Amino acid sequence: MDKIKETFALLERYGQEHIIKLLKQLEGKQKEELIEQINKIDFHQIMELYEDTKKGMQIKENKIENITYLDKAKLSKEQKEKFDQLGERAIKNQEYAVVTMAGGQGTRLRT
Repeated sequence: MDKIKETFALLERYGQEHIIKLLKQLEGKQKEELIEQINKIDFHQIMELYEDTKKGMQIKENKIENITYLDKAKLSKEQKEKFDQLGERAIKNQEYAVVTMAGGQGTRLRT
């Protein structure tokens, strides 16, 4: 089976017949480039992700709890240095996480 037929079969399998119509209108380099791009797409993964969007989320509990925290302004110089070192080490070891705060929180907390 040649590359064009394989591409058409792939597109049909995933319900993308509208792209086949477009491909039939193209010729030469444009057609080759589009076929190359199509064959780089992981249609199976896209379909799995799409199907996952249809699944309902289950929230087991609706409980909000306070978390423990340290007031940066109340830390000693040594404590601040210790946390800075821990943070730098975590970043170097790619062990960090991202925290998103409500608008203005970062400014008010001076983080």
